[in-house]
Amino acid sequence: PPRILTLEEPVLHMEHCIAFAVHGNPAPTLHWLHNGQVLRETEIIHMEFYQQGEVSEGCLLFNKPTHYNNGNYTIVATNQLGSANQTIKGHFLEKPFPAMSGLFSFQMQYTLKFLCVDSKAFSFQVSIAVGLAAFACVLLVVLFIMINKYGRRSKFGMKG
Repeated sequence: PPRILTLEEPVLHMEHCIAFAVHGNPAPTLHWLHNGQVLRETEIIHMEFYQQGEVSEGCLLFNKPTHYNNGNYTIVATNQLGSANQTIKGHFLEKPFPAMSGLFSFQMQYTLKFLCVDSKAFSFQVSIAVGLAAFACVLLVVLFIMINKYGRRSKFGMKG
């Protein structure tokens, strides 16, 4: 049955790499889980490995990972004789502006409260904005008609 020989924390080479080595005969199939969910390989996250005898060695590679890629990574090796898995924590970046998240939620709550309390004032402001926009449209239509009617003077007094 498969046996996981090594599973290392992410290291930055050309890309971030979670190195692993798995032993098994017959050669096991390998797949990964991220926080318990099946990890689909993409251009950003993919696995590369080579088979050397009964040992598969390789890396789960990350091309410019972000804080969304932080979490638990589990390698699962399976063959006809059984399966093995092992988990490691992958931490790539801190969440941006963690101290500011409380401020943003406060601002959002204040804004929603303001809109709910002053809904009459808000609807009045919207009606004024719509009225001004309608007036501007009517003015543009009148100007367009005036330019078309009186703006076409022939150069030499000839009628077209």
